[in-house]
Amino acid sequence: MRAAVVSARTSHRLLPAVLQSFQISITSNRNRIIFRNIMSETDPTSFSAPRLVIKKVLAKHQREGDGAVVRRCIGRTELKSLDPFLMMDDFSVSPPAGFPDHPHRGFETVTYMLQGSITHQDFAGHKGTIHTGDVQWMTAGRGIIHSEMPAGEGVHKGLQLWINLSSQDKMIEPRYQELLSEDIPSAEQDGAEVRVIAGESMGVRSPVYTRTPTMYLDFSLRARAQVHQHIPESWNAFAYIVEGEGVFGYQNKTPISANHVVVFGPGDGVSVWNKSSKPLRFVLVAGQPLNEPVVQYGPFVMNTQAEIDQTIEDYHYSKNGFEMAKHWKSH
Repeated sequence: MRAAVVSARTSHRLLPAVLQSFQISITSNRNRIIFRNIMSETDPTSFSAPRLVIKKVLAKHQREGDGAVVRRCIGRTELKSLDPFLMMDDFSVSPPAGFPDHPHRGFETVTYMLQGSITHQDFAGHKGTIHTGDVQWMTAGRGIIHSEMPAGEGVHKGLQLWINLSSQDKMIEPRYQELLSEDIPSAEQDGAEVRVIAGESMGVRSPVYTRTPTMYLDFSLRARAQVHQHIPESWNAFAYIVEGEGVFGYQNKTPISANHVVVFGPGDGVSVWNKSSKPLRFVLVAGQPLNEPVVQYGPFVMNTQAEIDQTIEDYHYSKNGFEMAKHWKSH
Protein backbone atom coordinates (compact mmCIF):
# COMPACT_ATOMS: atom_id res chain seq x y z
CA MET A 1 0.00 0.00 0.00
CA ARG A 2 1.14 3.53 -0.62
CA ALA A 3 2.39 5.61 2.26
CA ALA A 4 0.43 8.54 3.68
CA VAL A 5 -2.85 6.69 3.20
CA VAL A 6 -4.88 8.49 5.84
CA SER A 7 -4.62 12.26 6.13
CA ALA A 8 -6.07 14.52 8.77
CA ARG A 9 -7.66 16.37 5.89
CA THR A 10 -9.29 13.26 4.42
CA SER A 11 -12.93 13.91 3.70
CA HIS A 12 -15.29 12.44 6.33
CA ARG A 13 -17.34 10.76 3.63
CA LEU A 14 -14.24 8.86 2.47
CA LEU A 15 -13.11 7.71 5.89
CA PRO A 16 -15.37 4.62 6.17
CA ALA A 17 -14.00 3.24 2.91
CA VAL A 18 -10.44 3.93 4.00
CA LEU A 19 -10.93 2.37 7.41
CA GLN A 20 -12.39 -0.80 5.91
CA SER A 21 -8.91 -1.48 4.52
CA PHE A 22 -7.01 -0.89 7.76
CA GLN A 23 -7.13 -1.75 11.40
CA ILE A 24 -5.77 1.28 13.22
CA SER A 25 -4.51 1.35 16.77
CA ILE A 26 -2.90 4.25 18.59
CA THR A 27 -0.23 3.48 21.16
CA SER A 28 0.38 5.34 24.38
CA ASN A 29 2.58 7.77 22.46
CA ARG A 30 0.18 10.40 21.21
CA ASN A 31 2.35 11.03 18.13
CA ARG A 32 2.51 7.41 16.99
CA ILE A 33 0.07 5.56 14.74
CA ILE A 34 0.42 1.90 13.79
CA PHE A 35 -1.27 0.70 10.59
CA ARG A 36 -2.04 -2.97 10.05
CA ASN A 37 -2.84 -3.72 6.43
CA ILE A 38 -5.45 -6.43 6.11
CA MET A 39 -6.01 -6.07 2.38
CA SER A 40 -4.79 -8.74 0.01
CA GLU A 41 -1.23 -8.29 -1.18
CA THR A 42 -1.07 -6.38 -4.44
CA ASP A 43 1.59 -4.39 -6.24
CA PRO A 44 1.94 -1.34 -3.99
CA THR A 45 3.78 0.81 -6.51
CA SER A 46 0.67 2.56 -7.73
CA PHE A 47 2.46 5.76 -8.69
CA SER A 48 1.62 7.16 -12.09
CA ALA A 49 5.31 8.00 -12.53
CA PRO A 50 7.62 6.18 -10.08
CA ARG A 51 10.84 8.06 -9.32
CA LEU A 52 13.99 6.22 -10.39
CA VAL A 53 17.56 6.65 -9.19
CA ILE A 54 19.47 8.99 -11.49
CA LYS A 55 22.60 9.43 -9.37
CA LYS A 56 24.40 7.61 -6.57
CA VAL A 57 27.21 9.29 -4.60
CA LEU A 58 29.29 7.88 -1.76
CA ALA A 59 29.61 10.41 1.08
CA LYS A 60 33.32 10.51 1.88
CA HIS A 61 35.05 11.63 5.05
CA GLN A 62 36.49 15.11 5.36
CA ARG A 63 37.53 17.47 8.17
CA GLU A 64 35.23 20.29 9.24
CA GLY A 65 35.04 22.75 12.10
CA ASP A 66 37.71 22.23 14.75
CA GLY A 67 38.79 18.60 14.53
CA ALA A 68 35.37 17.22 13.57
CA VAL A 69 34.86 14.59 10.88
CA VAL A 70 31.92 14.63 8.47
CA ARG A 71 30.72 12.61 5.53
CA ARG A 72 29.77 15.30 3.01
CA CYS A 73 26.63 14.05 1.25
CA ILE A 74 25.63 17.16 -0.71
CA GLY A 75 27.98 20.05 -1.33
CA ARG A 76 30.87 18.09 -2.85
CA THR A 77 32.27 17.86 -6.37
CA GLU A 78 30.03 14.95 -7.36
CA LEU A 79 26.87 16.63 -6.05
CA LYS A 80 27.33 20.35 -5.47
CA SER A 81 23.68 21.04 -4.65
CA LEU A 82 20.14 19.85 -5.27
CA ASP A 83 17.83 22.86 -5.28
CA PRO A 84 16.75 23.89 -2.63
CA PHE A 85 19.33 21.83 -0.71
CA LEU A 86 22.81 23.34 -0.39
CA MET A 87 24.61 20.83 1.79
CA MET A 88 24.16 17.76 3.95
CA ASP A 89 26.71 16.35 6.38
CA ASP A 90 26.72 13.11 8.33
CA PHE A 91 28.87 14.32 11.24
CA SER A 92 30.78 12.58 14.00
CA VAL A 93 32.47 14.58 16.75
CA SER A 94 34.13 13.89 20.09
CA PRO A 95 35.46 16.44 22.61
CA PRO A 96 37.44 18.65 22.37
CA ALA A 97 36.56 18.78 18.65
CA GLY A 98 33.43 20.59 17.48
CA PHE A 99 32.07 23.52 15.54
CA PRO A 100 33.09 26.72 17.38
CA ASP A 101 31.75 30.22 16.69
CA HIS A 102 30.81 30.71 13.04
CA PRO A 103 28.25 32.80 11.09
CA HIS A 104 25.35 32.03 8.72
CA ARG A 105 23.15 34.14 6.45
CA GLY A 106 20.52 33.39 3.82
CA PHE A 107 19.42 29.82 4.55
CA GLU A 108 18.28 27.30 7.19
CA THR A 109 20.14 24.54 9.00
CA VAL A 110 18.41 21.37 10.22
CA THR A 111 20.34 19.34 12.81
CA TYR A 112 19.06 15.84 13.58
CA MET A 113 20.86 13.91 16.31
CA LEU A 114 21.45 10.20 15.72
CA GLN A 115 23.64 9.59 18.79
CA GLY A 116 24.74 11.69 21.73
CA SER A 117 24.15 15.41 22.26
CA ILE A 118 25.17 18.78 20.85
CA THR A 119 25.03 22.06 22.78
CA HIS A 120 24.19 25.14 20.75
CA GLN A 121 24.49 28.81 21.67
CA ASP A 122 24.27 31.99 19.63
CA PHE A 123 24.99 35.70 19.94
CA ALA A 124 21.34 36.49 20.69
CA GLY A 125 21.42 34.51 23.93
CA HIS A 126 19.73 31.36 22.65
CA LYS A 127 21.25 28.26 24.20
CA GLY A 128 20.23 24.64 24.48
CA THR A 129 21.22 21.00 24.04
CA ILE A 130 19.67 18.56 21.60
CA HIS A 131 19.93 14.84 22.34
CA THR A 132 19.53 11.60 20.40
CA GLY A 133 16.43 11.84 18.19
CA ASP A 134 15.94 15.58 18.72
CA VAL A 135 15.77 18.14 15.90
CA GLN A 136 16.77 21.78 15.73
CA TRP A 137 15.44 23.69 12.71
CA MET A 138 17.30 27.00 12.60
CA THR A 139 16.40 29.82 10.21
CA ALA A 140 19.54 31.93 9.99
CA GLY A 141 17.84 34.59 7.87
CA ARG A 142 19.68 37.93 7.99
CA GLY A 143 22.34 36.62 10.29
CA ILE A 144 23.37 34.37 13.16
CA ILE A 145 26.70 33.61 14.79
CA HIS A 146 26.65 30.44 16.86
CA SER A 147 28.62 27.44 18.09
CA GLU A 148 27.75 23.73 18.04
CA MET A 149 29.82 21.64 20.44
CA PRO A 150 29.52 18.08 21.82
CA ALA A 151 27.85 17.81 25.21
CA GLY A 152 29.81 15.28 27.25
CA GLU A 153 32.33 12.58 26.46
CA GLY A 154 32.09 9.97 23.75
CA VAL A 155 31.12 10.14 20.10
CA HIS A 156 28.24 12.39 19.02
CA LYS A 157 26.66 11.78 15.61
CA GLY A 158 23.97 13.43 13.53
CA LEU A 159 22.88 14.86 10.21
CA GLN A 160 22.93 18.52 9.29
CA LEU A 161 21.02 19.73 6.24
CA TRP A 162 21.26 23.21 4.71
CA ILE A 163 18.09 24.45 2.99
CA ASN A 164 18.18 27.56 0.85
CA LEU A 165 15.78 30.45 1.45
CA SER A 166 14.09 32.38 -1.34
CA SER A 167 15.29 35.91 -2.09
CA GLN A 168 12.31 37.35 -0.22
CA ASP A 169 13.15 35.35 2.93
CA LYS A 170 16.93 35.67 3.06
CA MET A 171 16.88 38.75 5.30
CA ILE A 172 14.11 37.75 7.71
CA GLU A 173 14.76 37.65 11.44
CA PRO A 174 16.37 34.45 12.75
CA ARG A 175 14.16 31.88 14.44
CA TYR A 176 14.28 28.37 15.86
CA GLN A 177 11.99 25.38 15.84
CA GLU A 178 13.05 22.58 18.15
CA LEU A 179 11.46 19.16 18.53
CA LEU A 180 12.25 16.66 21.25
CA SER A 181 12.49 13.07 20.09
CA GLU A 182 9.22 12.11 21.80
CA ASP A 183 7.40 14.95 20.06
CA ILE A 184 8.34 13.89 16.53
CA PRO A 185 5.28 12.20 15.00
CA SER A 186 5.82 8.61 13.93
CA ALA A 187 3.90 5.76 12.34
CA GLU A 188 4.44 2.13 11.40
CA GLN A 189 3.05 0.03 8.58
CA ASP A 190 3.96 -3.59 7.83
CA GLY A 191 7.49 -3.43 9.21
CA ALA A 192 8.23 0.09 7.94
CA GLU A 193 8.47 2.82 10.57
CA VAL A 194 8.72 6.54 9.82
CA ARG A 195 9.60 9.55 11.95
CA VAL A 196 8.14 12.67 10.33
CA ILE A 197 10.59 15.52 10.87
CA ALA A 198 8.94 17.68 8.19
CA GLY A 199 6.01 17.07 5.87
CA GLU A 200 3.64 14.11 6.04
CA SER A 201 3.77 10.33 5.81
CA MET A 202 1.44 7.44 6.72
CA GLY A 203 -1.22 9.88 7.82
CA VAL A 204 0.86 11.83 10.34
CA ARG A 205 2.20 15.34 9.86
CA SER A 206 5.07 17.24 11.44
CA PRO A 207 4.32 20.52 13.23
CA VAL A 208 7.47 22.09 11.73
CA TYR A 209 6.82 25.08 9.47
CA THR A 210 8.99 25.01 6.36
CA ARG A 211 9.46 28.36 4.62
CA THR A 212 10.93 26.49 1.69
CA PRO A 213 8.42 23.61 1.34
CA THR A 214 10.30 20.53 2.51
CA MET A 215 9.72 16.85 3.38
CA TYR A 216 12.16 15.18 5.78
CA LEU A 217 11.38 11.57 6.74
CA ASP A 218 13.44 9.08 8.76
CA PHE A 219 12.52 5.53 7.70
CA SER A 220 13.47 2.26 9.43
CA LEU A 221 12.59 -0.93 7.56
CA ARG A 222 12.77 -4.37 9.09
CA ALA A 223 14.01 -7.29 6.99
CA ARG A 224 11.83 -7.84 3.87
CA ALA A 225 9.79 -4.70 4.53
CA GLN A 226 9.02 -2.04 1.91
CA VAL A 227 7.69 1.50 1.80
CA HIS A 228 6.11 3.67 -0.89
CA GLN A 229 6.09 7.41 -0.31
CA HIS A 230 4.33 10.04 -2.40
CA ILE A 231 6.34 13.15 -3.25
CA PRO A 232 5.04 16.24 -5.10
CA GLU A 233 6.04 15.91 -8.74
CA SER A 234 7.68 19.33 -8.97
CA TRP A 235 10.01 18.68 -6.01
CA ASN A 236 13.60 17.44 -6.02
CA ALA A 237 14.27 14.41 -3.82
CA PHE A 238 17.12 12.35 -2.44
CA ALA A 239 17.76 9.67 0.16
CA TYR A 240 20.75 9.12 2.44
CA ILE A 241 21.32 5.61 3.74
CA VAL A 242 22.26 5.66 7.42
CA GLU A 243 22.38 1.90 8.03
CA GLY A 244 21.99 -1.29 6.01
CA GLU A 245 21.25 -1.53 2.32
CA GLY A 246 18.12 -1.01 0.24
CA VAL A 247 16.66 -1.26 -3.24
CA PHE A 248 15.43 2.11 -4.48
CA GLY A 249 13.10 2.82 -7.40
CA TYR A 250 12.38 -0.62 -8.86
CA GLN A 251 12.50 -4.05 -7.21
CA ASN A 252 15.02 -5.55 -9.63
CA LYS A 253 17.69 -2.91 -9.01
CA THR A 254 20.97 -3.61 -7.19
CA PRO A 255 20.87 -2.79 -3.45
CA ILE A 256 22.64 0.41 -2.39
CA SER A 257 24.64 0.37 0.84
CA ALA A 258 25.10 2.73 3.78
CA ASN A 259 26.66 6.20 3.41
CA HIS A 260 25.42 6.65 -0.16
CA VAL A 261 23.30 9.55 -1.37
CA VAL A 262 20.62 8.49 -3.84
CA VAL A 263 19.20 11.21 -6.09
CA PHE A 264 15.79 10.55 -7.66
CA GLY A 265 14.52 11.64 -11.03
CA PRO A 266 11.06 13.10 -11.72
CA GLY A 267 7.87 11.36 -10.67
CA ASP A 268 5.18 11.30 -8.01
CA GLY A 269 6.58 8.77 -5.57
CA VAL A 270 9.50 6.70 -4.31
CA SER A 271 9.54 2.99 -3.53
CA VAL A 272 12.12 1.30 -1.30
CA TRP A 273 12.60 -2.37 -0.46
CA ASN A 274 14.74 -3.98 2.24
CA LYS A 275 15.55 -7.36 0.73
CA SER A 276 18.27 -8.16 3.26
CA SER A 277 18.03 -9.90 6.61
CA LYS A 278 19.26 -6.79 8.46
CA PRO A 279 17.48 -3.50 9.26
CA LEU A 280 17.58 -0.60 6.80
CA ARG A 281 17.54 3.03 7.92
CA PHE A 282 17.53 6.00 5.58
CA VAL A 283 16.31 9.57 5.46
CA LEU A 284 14.17 10.67 2.53
CA VAL A 285 14.36 14.40 1.85
CA ALA A 286 12.46 16.37 -0.78
CA GLY A 287 11.84 20.04 -1.42
CA GLN A 288 10.35 22.55 -3.80
CA PRO A 289 13.06 24.08 -6.01
CA LEU A 290 13.50 27.84 -5.71
CA ASN A 291 14.88 28.21 -9.25
CA GLU A 292 16.88 31.26 -8.19
CA PRO A 293 20.55 32.16 -8.68
CA VAL A 294 22.79 30.87 -5.87
CA VAL A 295 25.99 32.68 -4.93
CA GLN A 296 27.70 31.05 -1.95
CA TYR A 297 30.70 32.14 0.05
CA GLY A 298 31.17 29.54 2.78
CA PRO A 299 28.37 30.06 5.33
CA PHE A 300 26.80 32.93 3.39
CA VAL A 301 24.28 32.13 0.63
CA MET A 302 22.72 34.93 -1.39
CA ASN A 303 21.50 35.56 -4.96
CA THR A 304 24.19 37.91 -6.31
CA GLN A 305 27.88 38.61 -5.78
CA ALA A 306 26.98 42.15 -4.67
CA GLU A 307 24.85 40.67 -1.87
CA ILE A 308 27.73 38.43 -0.82
CA ASP A 309 30.09 41.41 -0.76
CA GLN A 310 27.58 43.29 1.40
CA THR A 311 27.25 40.29 3.72
CA ILE A 312 31.01 40.09 4.22
CA GLU A 313 31.06 43.80 5.02
CA ASP A 314 28.12 43.43 7.44
CA TYR A 315 29.86 40.57 9.23
CA HIS A 316 33.21 42.37 9.38
CA TYR A 317 31.70 45.59 10.76
CA SER A 318 29.00 43.93 12.93
CA LYS A 319 26.00 45.56 11.25
CA ASN A 320 22.74 44.73 9.40
CA GLY A 321 21.98 41.61 11.43
CA PHE A 322 25.40 41.00 12.95
CA GLU A 323 25.31 43.86 15.50
CA MET A 324 25.56 41.54 18.51
CA ALA A 325 28.70 39.89 17.15
CA LYS A 326 31.02 42.68 18.23
CA HIS A 327 31.19 41.71 21.90
CA TRP A 328 30.04 38.07 21.83
CA LYS A 329 31.92 34.84 22.26
CA SER A 330 30.52 31.42 23.15
CA HIS A 331 31.39 29.84 26.49
